[in-house]
Amino acid sequence: MIADLDSAFAALADGTRRAIVERLAAGEACVTDLAAPFRMSLPAVSKHLRVLERAGLVRRRRAGRTHFLSLAGEPMAAAAQWLEQHRQFWEGSFDRLAAMLADEARLSPQKKTTRKTKTKRRP
Repeated sequence: MIADLDSAFAALADGTRRAIVERLAAGEACVTDLAAPFRMSLPAVSKHLRVLERAGLVRRRRAGRTHFLSLAGEPMAAAAQWLEQHRQFWEGSFDRLAAMLADEARLSPQKKTTRKTKTKRRP
């Protein structure tokens, strides 16, 4: 499972690939439609698509000479579950820290410090 997560996060680390995934969230699309918004060659977009396929994030379907791609939900679900577990840990840690700081502030005496600001006198 860790290798799958590594592949998914590595594939999603690139902005172009994230944009492709966002587009595919709206539904299946052919390679040329996916390539249209990018200022790169069709072979360059195809390389990004192969990275997404190897990570298991997209599936390819052929109809004649046209290749259609769609999202595969399983790797995204695994990544979301992993992120959720860590979000819960960190939120709990922050909540405990906030409670500790509130207790510390409540228990320690309030010290007020006053500062006198020096002003320069002009000749």
